[in-house]
Amino acid sequence: MSQHNHQAKAVIITGYGGISAAGRSSAGHGYRRIIFNAISQTKQQQTLQSLAQVMGLNDDNLSRTSDSKYLLDHSLIRQWDNIHWDANKTPFHSPFTDEQGQSCWKLDYKKNAVQSAAQMPKGFDPAQLYPSHHHPRGLQMAVYAASDAIRSTGIEWELLSSHVKPDEIAVYAGAAMGQLSPEGHAGMLQAPTLGKRTSSKQCALGLAQMPADFINAYVLGNIGATGTMVGACATFLYNLKLACDDIRSGKRRIVLVGTSEAPLEPEIVEGYNAMTALATEKKLRQLDQLEPHQSTPFENASRPFAENTGFTLAESAQFFVLCDAQLTLELGLTAHGSIGDVFVHADGYKKSISSPGIGNYITMGKALAAAKRDLGEEAVIKGSYVHAHGSSTPQNRTTESEIFSNLAQAFKIKQWPITAIKAHLGHSLASASADQLFTTLGAWSEGILPGITTSANIASDVSQDNLRFILQHEVFDPKAMPISFLNAKGFGGNNASTYIISPNKTCERLQKNSSEQQWQNYQQLNKSIRQHASIYDTQMSEGLIKPRYQFGENVLEPKDLDISDSEIRIKGCKWAVKL
Repeated sequence: MSQHNHQAKAVIITGYGGISAAGRSSAGHGYRRIIFNAISQTKQQQTLQSLAQVMGLNDDNLSRTSDSKYLLDHSLIRQWDNIHWDANKTPFHSPFTDEQGQSCWKLDYKKNAVQSAAQMPKGFDPAQLYPSHHHPRGLQMAVYAASDAIRSTGIEWELLSSHVKPDEIAVYAGAAMGQLSPEGHAGMLQAPTLGKRTSSKQCALGLAQMPADFINAYVLGNIGATGTMVGACATFLYNLKLACDDIRSGKRRIVLVGTSEAPLEPEIVEGYNAMTALATEKKLRQLDQLEPHQSTPFENASRPFAENTGFTLAESAQFFVLCDAQLTLELGLTAHGSIGDVFVHADGYKKSISSPGIGNYITMGKALAAAKRDLGEEAVIKGSYVHAHGSSTPQNRTTESEIFSNLAQAFKIKQWPITAIKAHLGHSLASASADQLFTTLGAWSEGILPGITTSANIASDVSQDNLRFILQHEVFDPKAMPISFLNAKGFGGNNASTYIISPNKTCERLQKNSSEQQWQNYQQLNKSIRQHASIYDTQMSEGLIKPRYQFGENVLEPKDLDISDSEIRIKGCKWAVKL
């Protein structure tokens, strides 16, 4: 493949943002929370300030803000502390027979078997940041995350979007579970049995593609392509594939891609626990052989590829701004990295719909082969590592490690570095691979690979031939590691894998395909872009900026269209939509 084709097909990550148990994602804050003990004191203070802002700790309670232990203890995976329901008093209806022999039900309460999750940092409430009007939590998170991603680019959306035609923009975003909070489908289904009125919003706002719809209508005003492709725990990579295919085809020049999942509801927790998929308090205590007087180490509940008992649920919303190479150069946008390619495959016939199958061998195999063609064999063998799905279940640790081991041998990789970010962020379902991507970008930015620090050893049944599992945060040279592989395995046989190209290698390619004057112009423009992005970051950490939310503004009506048989012109748009 020629360098010209690389340039034509490049899909550049020009901005990213979001919110997870690690805090705000933009400017690397969320990633630095994960590797907190491995970064400098200056960066630690910046991370703590960002966390304090996310947790709503302002000048009125600086004593808490300055208490780093409080900030660290109430972020990442931990015991329940930021939910709207009581995990020690979860309601349920139990049957009984009355004196007349009639079957009846009574309201009762029980302690939830699952006592930990990767919740948003304690105190974070997106509903307080904009006029949320009873929006489901997943949509509130989507508004926050999409706004963060757009502003992280260092250029106002109106200016960025004015450089492309309105139908050259797309938004692909969604949730695997839909919106199952009381304001969404859960409330709609529960209302009749609870004697409540079903609202007019619950049915519509519960739909899985609603994060994209909200972003179009209230954040960007997008009239281009939209939608979501749901694929269980591989949902983000499915949507990333749609975005890449669009940009490579030339149909779109800007795509906002992401996911928002808010599954920390008692019914969802109970559902996954009924599948014996989650790490319960009892199983964790048995695993660690704890005495009654010893406390449960909830912060270490998720242990990918180690001795483990199940995964830890998480909430997360992550978004990425993707642009083509020409627009990136023209506007001086920062290249945080680029997308190599994304591969999706099913498992074929299988015994259990929830069990892993052969499809993931194909997706990872194709990703490896494509990266080898793209960047060369040496880059794959000596300059790549893997962000594993790493769900922290006994079944995943054996099946996924076998895939990596077999493929490493086939591609002559001797000590393939493997890590799994779910050790810190838990399993956010649709957003899981989006968590992997923002931490991949953070690793290149900081020069530190994240370790699976929640366990000291890899389980004995994990395949380790040709693999090297990273158990501690590890300093590395980003220039010597141009490739990161991301892997996702979802219920139902939804497998997806991708390879991401480092910012160093991405910029090297951009420069190679530019004239000297073009590259000088780009670098000059990029200084201003980075400066504006830095100003946004500082203002966010100081609590001076609210999410971008434009309800009822610049609403378009049919009278705003000028229609012919060749194009449609839209009031306020510089470009016409060609028919």
